[in-house]
Amino acid sequence: MMSVLFLALGFLLCLGLVILRGRAFAFAGQQSADYAAKGPVLDLRRDLSGPILCEGVIYGPTGRVTSRFVADMEGTWQGNTGTLTERFRYDSGAVDHREWRFSLANDGTLRADAADLVGTGTGKAEGSALCLRYRLRLQDDAGGHVLDVIDWMYLLENGTIINRSQFRKFGIKVAELVATMRRIER
Repeated sequence: MMSVLFLALGFLLCLGLVILRGRAFAFAGQQSADYAAKGPVLDLRRDLSGPILCEGVIYGPTGRVTSRFVADMEGTWQGNTGTLTERFRYDSGAVDHREWRFSLANDGTLRADAADLVGTGTGKAEGSALCLRYRLRLQDDAGGHVLDVIDWMYLLENGTIINRSQFRKFGIKVAELVATMRRIER
């Protein structure tokens, strides 16, 4: 009887450590303040303005590439209010559109809305990085699921933004996106 109790306690301890690792040390455990004094300063009004070329891949839950895409984006800002329109072209031939509406506060906090979001996304830009968290409703042909998304964008010295996003359902990672975003000079 004692061995079953110790086995159960050991299992619960391991489960707790896995959850703690995921929340405190892994991708989701990053904080905007971690990037406050690193690299160039990300200014959304500058770096997400004008025409932007985005190229990326989406990984499934096993870590294998499930899709590739190229997106044309256009960002416009009026003071601290911005819009980012996106047109994705996937390797399957599918095309997807999204229009983000941003409201940026002076302290770097961000509110984001789009038609396929459930509620409002919230985030913070600090130093060279931006973290944005939101709930995304997939299109019906993709199952219509609502996923929890964490977007991290990191500005490089040459102006390129690296975007890494994780998509979770019930806390389990179901997909990950890695993309580059480069402003196009007119």
